[in-house]
Amino acid sequence: LACAKEGTKWGLGGTCVNVGCIPKKLMHQAALLGGALKDAQHYGWSIAHPVHHNWSVMAQAVQNYVKSLNWGHRVQLQDKKVKYFNMKGSFSDPHTVCGLAKGGKETILTAEKIVIATGGRPKYPTHIAGALEYGITSDDLFWLKDSPGKTLVVGASYVSLECAGFLTGVGLDTTVIMRSIPLRGFDQQMASLVTEHMESYGTKFLKKCVPTKVEKLESSRLQVTWRNTELDTEGTDSFDTVMWAVGRVPDTETLNLEAVGVKTNSETGKIIVDANEATSVPHIYAIGDITEGRPELTPTAIAAGKLLARRLFGHSSELMDYNNVPTTVFTPLEYGCVGLSEEKAMECYGSDNVEVFHAYYKPLEFTVAERDSAQCYIKMVCLRERDQRILGLHFIGPNAGEVIQGFALGIKCGATYPQLMKTIGIHPTCAEEITKLHITKRSGLDATVTGC
Repeated sequence: LACAKEGTKWGLGGTCVNVGCIPKKLMHQAALLGGALKDAQHYGWSIAHPVHHNWSVMAQAVQNYVKSLNWGHRVQLQDKKVKYFNMKGSFSDPHTVCGLAKGGKETILTAEKIVIATGGRPKYPTHIAGALEYGITSDDLFWLKDSPGKTLVVGASYVSLECAGFLTGVGLDTTVIMRSIPLRGFDQQMASLVTEHMESYGTKFLKKCVPTKVEKLESSRLQVTWRNTELDTEGTDSFDTVMWAVGRVPDTETLNLEAVGVKTNSETGKIIVDANEATSVPHIYAIGDITEGRPELTPTAIAAGKLLARRLFGHSSELMDYNNVPTTVFTPLEYGCVGLSEEKAMECYGSDNVEVFHAYYKPLEFTVAERDSAQCYIKMVCLRERDQRILGLHFIGPNAGEVIQGFALGIKCGATYPQLMKTIGIHPTCAEEITKLHITKRSGLDATVTGC
């Protein structure tokens, strides 16, 4: 069992199942349903006011589902005759792992080949007074039985924004404190639209601010002091919960990697691997979030693991391709993307060789509900020469993940702008707006779509 903060333990299935994608998407759905209740009245449904969200009911349902997945994984392992040792493992020599059970009993396992896939854990900013004593992380948030109440979320990562988004969505007073830019590594124009939308729906942002200390008041609330680095001023407020979302670190400390010669990046703690997922010790492999330079995404880790197994035991030589991996940020207005950001494309090919097609559009379902669609936006980054190959596609709007998943195949196959223009849209959908992109940023024309 992996352990986060004291008291948060979970079963098989890794980060995604227990403290990641699965509980996050279900809580995001809970928040979307709250928005749908507001919309419903415009569509003729009479809803008794005021509506109230019960955190405990949601948490119980989500946690029960996660437990069913843990059980499912155990059954799968048994069915496939895979031995499962519920222990903490560490290397004693390059072919030997020592497992330590909860009661202190040791088990020695030897193997010709070893795969490390321990994943990451959220990190605490231990240099901030009170951070560890009084704060929680996303690991804990998903397993809270009772509402976190008024919450401060620290960080600007997708974990931070997704959590802040659904906390606001279920009616909690939520503030995000961010040191620099939101969604580092993602297209920055899209990232700004995501945070703008969150602000307009009630999430508060303390920008260019860093927390300096957390103190517990007599009322049991947490008083947080922060510094605005731009204005060099100090601010303070009290919260029921402080959640750190300031990055993740590989869970490799107790593995004793140095003793067996597995090299890591001293700055990130991540394991250095080659294209074959092999570490500096040829028979020891590593996959997933603990590997240097790989996307921290569940599907890439699963795919890499499958391919590694085929290479080791199935006479395959196929390597994992980490290019054009699609992903989605499940903020209240979802952001899905595949391929290069506009910044990255400009950096790789030069601005003269890149064409950006874009559009602000209005989802049909927003019209009757009188919802603001100011941040619903699509951007396609293409090469400018000859066939105008698509380098990146970015979509902000409802069901972004479902939209991008389909287009990801085309982009993986080397789709071009003219091919996209020959693709017929499904009317009326948000995704069809991608097949109608015709205004370039270069033209300077207004990119707002009007009419159906």
